[in-house]
Amino acid sequence: MIEIQGLRKTYRAKGRRDREVVAVDGVDLSVADGDVFGVLGQSGAGKSTLLRCVNMLERPDEGTVTVGGVELTALKRKPLRLARHGIGMIHQHFALLSSRTVAGNVAFALEVTGVPRAERRTRVAELLELVGLGGRADAYPGQLSGGQKQRVGIARALAARPRVLLSDEATSALDPETTDSILRLLLDLNRRLNLTILLITHEMTVVKRICRSAAVMRDGRFVESGAVADLLHRPDSELARGLFPLDAPTELPGHTVVDVTVSGEQADAPLLAEVARRFDLDVRILAGSVEQLAATRAGRFRLALPAGDDAPLTYLRERGAQVGPPAAPPEPVERPEPLETAAPLSGPEIQGAAS
Repeated sequence: MIEIQGLRKTYRAKGRRDREVVAVDGVDLSVADGDVFGVLGQSGAGKSTLLRCVNMLERPDEGTVTVGGVELTALKRKPLRLARHGIGMIHQHFALLSSRTVAGNVAFALEVTGVPRAERRTRVAELLELVGLGGRADAYPGQLSGGQKQRVGIARALAARPRVLLSDEATSALDPETTDSILRLLLDLNRRLNLTILLITHEMTVVKRICRSAAVMRDGRFVESGAVADLLHRPDSELARGLFPLDAPTELPGHTVVDVTVSGEQADAPLLAEVARRFDLDVRILAGSVEQLAATRAGRFRLALPAGDDAPLTYLRERGAQVGPPAAPPEPVERPEPLETAAPLSGPEIQGAAS
């Protein structure tokens, strides 16, 4: 559904005209139809610029962006505007029009595309029911909670029946309980509408709850990318360490310390009890947990077993577990200052994002 090849975008650093800042540096990205793909990274990693290049709010310096089989980077102004009707976008700070009601905000996305009034009214009612705001059509944004505002933003983004939804830190301004409700709504929309969702976030919780695929972005590049279930079984995966942090010793006298990752049916199987019984040994769990992720159930543990016998480790591998030496904690990364590359969305940009 979304194919990006060799994407590169640079800016002149604010106040330093002689210095070029590379925001996105040769990124390749493939998001399958109906997938929920998360791009995880800290401020300044290039996430927002990448997302704005997908719907061409920012035009990349190099590379191609193809959505639904249409190469957006090859389109001029009018055909690009039409193509963007198939891409919805929701924002961290909602980008609602304070002078319009809830219904008016959702209808705005249809007005700019010339949808007749009667059709707009019907579609707005459908959308508000879809996002759980059927009784709030006449309220104004100032009368809504943060979660309700974001639901209005989601309804507006879906007005033109897009096949792709882009989410720009859509939950980072919300409290944890409201974040959960918005993530459940997005996952429900993904399933009911076969909606392809590409989201950016700095919150590991978002990836854990709804993403089936993910990438970790740093300094404008992807340092790893793939299905979450596959990344969990990579011993060097930053995402795996973030989803299942193991704050425990990596050495213990007289023991072999290993990290064990399991997923699917094996996540709930009594593997550790089987090992203890089968080999008549004590298995010490130094840290670990089992979690329900978007696409699978998975667990990661740090174990200490009596040294000198590799048979228990071989048995775990034969049962489908990934077993390896304890992963070192990730190196601290100096966070660059966020790039100030664009003014807040307003006017035509809101129209483009809503359509």
